[in-house]
Order: sequence, then C-alpha cells, then structure tokens
Amino acid sequence: MDQNNRRVVVTGLGVISPVGNDVETCWNNLISGYNGIGPITHFDTEGYKAKLGAEVKDFDALKYMDKQESLRSDLYAQYAMGAACQAMEESGIEGTVEPERFAVYFGSGIGGINTFTREHTKLIERGPSRVSPYFIPMMIANMAAGMIAIRFKCKGAAMPSVTACASGSNSIGEALRAIRHGYADAAIAGGAEAPINECGVAGFINIKALSTAEDPDMASLPFDKRRGGFVIGEGAAALILEEYEHAVKRGAKIYGEVTGYGSTCDAYHITAPDPEAEGGARAMEEALKESGYDGKEKVYVNAHGTGTPLNDSCETMAIKKALGEKQAYEAYVSSTKSMTGHMLGAAGAIEALVCLKVLETGIIPPTINLKEPDPACDLNCVPNKAVKADIDLCISNSLGFGGHNASLAFRRI
Repeated sequence: MDQNNRRVVVTGLGVISPVGNDVETCWNNLISGYNGIGPITHFDTEGYKAKLGAEVKDFDALKYMDKQESLRSDLYAQYAMGAACQAMEESGIEGTVEPERFAVYFGSGIGGINTFTREHTKLIERGPSRVSPYFIPMMIANMAAGMIAIRFKCKGAAMPSVTACASGSNSIGEALRAIRHGYADAAIAGGAEAPINECGVAGFINIKALSTAEDPDMASLPFDKRRGGFVIGEGAAALILEEYEHAVKRGAKIYGEVTGYGSTCDAYHITAPDPEAEGGARAMEEALKESGYDGKEKVYVNAHGTGTPLNDSCETMAIKKALGEKQAYEAYVSSTKSMTGHMLGAAGAIEALVCLKVLETGIIPPTINLKEPDPACDLNCVPNKAVKADIDLCISNSLGFGGHNASLAFRRI
C-alpha cells in the first residue's frame, strides 16, 4: 500500500456527555430526541442572564483514574480520560501497536478553566502562596492529550488542536493525516471541555452568544427562526483511528472509514462567520473531494448548528455551495446540539461519533424543538423525530471562533 495514502478506519468509540456517559446510552437518547439541557447546577446562577446548560450527569472519575490522579486533573481532562478509556477498551487495540507508532490527538477549546477560576480566586483572596503547585499542569489545554498518552503508553505525537469549537474535529482530522501519511499506525483522537462555571458562562453571556431562554425546550433551537444563541455544554468523546490493514489483521470491529478532512479559516472576524460562508463551504468541499463524492450519493450532514442567528443561516449557505443546491436539498441535515448543547472543543468529536453510528444503524437523529423553521435554513433538517435512511456518506461540520472551519467525512467499509 502507498505509504502516502493509507486507509484509516475507526475501531473504538467512547463518550461522556449530557445525554449519556457511554455510547449506547448516548446514542439511544439522541435518536429518541432526549433533551440533555436543564438548569445549571455547577454554580449559583443568581444574577446570570443565562441559567441553562447541558451538564454531564452522574460522572464518576474514579471509574477511570485513581483518587490522586483525579485530584490533580481538571474536570475537562477527567472527561477526556473517561471517553478515551471506553474507546480503548472497546477497540481491543491495546498491545497491538508499537508505542512509537501510537499517537494521541485530543483537543480542547479552553482547557482547565475550572482550575484557572478556582486558583485565581485563591490568589486574590489568600495570596500567591496558596496557589496549587498543580495549577499549571491542571490548567493547560494539552494535558488531556498528555495524560491519555501516559495511560496508554502512546509515544508518537501527543498534542491537542486548540481551535475553539472546531478543536475536536481538527484533532480527528490531524490524526487521520498522521496515519494516512505514515507517521502513525493508530491514534486516540477526540475532544473534551468542561466550561460550565462562573467565569466561562459570564464570558459567553457578555459576548451575547448564549440563549437566555428559561425553558429547556426553547433554548437550543438550531435552524428555527426563534433561535437566540447556543446552550453551553460539556463532556468528551474519543475515537480510535487505525490503519485499515492493521485493523483487519487483528479482526477489529470497524465502525467506518474516515475518508475526508477539510480545514480552512475564514480570515474574516474573531467571532462572526464570513457572511458568504466561503471558508465553511471550502472545508466541506475538501472533505467531499477526498471522499470521491460524485453528487449522486445519499448524504447526511451533522451540522455545526449552534442555534445562533448567524451560524445557522451561514452554514445552510455553505452546505448548498459545497454539495450543490439540488443535492443539498436532497441531503439529510440535523443538529444534535439541540439535545447536547454546544460542547465546544468536544462538539466535533461527539458529532463524528454520531456520523459513525448513523452509518452503522441507518438512523438519523433529529433536530429537536424545530417548530418554526427559518426560511434562511430551508434544508431537510430532520425536525423533531429520527428517520431511517440508507446513507452513503456522512459529513460532520465544526465552525469555531477565530474563523476556524473543519469538516470530516465518513463512509462504511
């Protein structure tokens, strides 16, 4: 096989999310239209305009790490470790790859904001001597990747993509390229985020990004003309990417093949998308081209679909530009953020997982609470109920602050 164009497949999945802390629970909740959004419980929201979040429930870090390690790691890294451990266990890949050929690409948009907030409060209230010696390693955004590499003895590249809401997708895409071009034989890839605290929520409120709805069923409304912002979410998802021949030789279960990746920048504005959607469209076009898309296949797009006014209309435009208008109207498009909220750096990872489950099951999760479709978002957005469809090609889009655009493509083997 050409070392510059090796096939890459997914052989393990793991997830910690607002709709379930394992793949089966998460998937069943998504296809049933379960809403993971509710009142924020991580802190007192008195005085905050936004009071809803998509929080992880009943997470026990001690299932995945010992107590000392949990005390020395931020919540985002604990979520990452949980998802990675699940994916590794399911894949059965441990011990079959040379450590120097096993990589970790695990992103986070923010990193340890809970640690930062807590330790900064200590600094102000109690002085510099009270700041934890673990402050820096707990806070930095690469530490989830580092901890996962240590746990599973991955001695290849271990790094995060830190591209805001595109972090998870960029991490998977860069892992794809590393394996495809011969730099690794396998990788643990994904993203993690734990941003629901006083500082994180206040920042997103004041930039006017969050929904201020008080009813969870009126909060995250992708493609609906009533939409007014996203709902902040948290969690992690992990994929085991593996060179195809290696996976076949060891008899691994294969969820699907990662066939395309596009990564672009709008180079337009730090928060607003390019109104012409050129960058997002180009990322999709690159992923489609690598996948050999011919315009005749049945396509599912897991949209970035945040529920902000500009994002959803611009993404609709991007999908039409990338697929072609006729094909865009024939495609299935949905936003699982209507149920999970916006998991920021973890969003692209859980949405890649969704694409692989769509290929496996033939079930497309809905965009829930889509009651008043926006004429500017006029694609088939799978309103309110899951549908069955035989999909040939799945696309997952992620569009981040800073103008970062990432698109991943998946096929069955």
